[in-house]
Amino acid sequence: MKRYSIFSIVLAALLCLLPWTNSVAVPMDVPFHFGFKKSKNGELPSIAQEGFQEILKKHGAIFLGDTTKKELFLTFDNGYENGYTVKILDVLKEKKVPAVFFVTGQYIKDQPELLKRMVDEGHLIGNHSWSHPDMSRIPNDRIKEELDKVKQEVSELTGQKEMHYLRAPRGIFSERTLAYSKEIGYTNVFWSIAYKDWDTKQQKGWQYAYEKVMAQLHPGAVILLHSVSRDNAEALGKIIDDARQKGYEFKRLDQLQAKNY
Repeated sequence: MKRYSIFSIVLAALLCLLPWTNSVAVPMDVPFHFGFKKSKNGELPSIAQEGFQEILKKHGAIFLGDTTKKELFLTFDNGYENGYTVKILDVLKEKKVPAVFFVTGQYIKDQPELLKRMVDEGHLIGNHSWSHPDMSRIPNDRIKEELDKVKQEVSELTGQKEMHYLRAPRGIFSERTLAYSKEIGYTNVFWSIAYKDWDTKQQKGWQYAYEKVMAQLHPGAVILLHSVSRDNAEALGKIIDDARQKGYEFKRLDQLQAKNY
């Protein structure tokens, strides 16, 4: 009979105690910060170099619409109110353009009337989490709590019973957060047009905002704008008019048909 040393027996026992089930979970918790290669001269943007392309596909996340159609999808992040959402809503109403507004708990508590107006005027309200955490660093039960609270409060305020779209705070996600949020009924929405517009101390004028957005226009674009930006509010009307002049049509996110990565 083969003899085993005490060391071998102890080692085997320790190995049996190791949490092998976590060997799969660890990669799923690797955080990603959403980024992309911007569109130039009408070319399509790309996330091929970012290392998360297949993960987004696997879990049905939105980055692009149908790139064979000149369709645009306006999305706004509303973490807090800075006095410009009324103007944005006025422009959208005048131009008859739909949008989705991703809101936080702070926004819900602070601006109930603006939320009601968004829904009354045909826009969607999306989930940006209650307290804006890095969701890759919190457990699934906390994620559910963050998202459920936003959905419930919005529903009670506005009558919007369904909420299917989620934008991860700061664009940070992991495969686990994508998989779990999909499991509880959400589509993660990223973007294919964006620029540094969230810094209220670095506003550079409406022309700057206009040029940054127009330079990136491409078919199927999901446009991310921050509602705290004065530049965005002032440029929005001309962006809409000139995009339409180029043959683009603005559609609501729930009309997005396909994703071509």
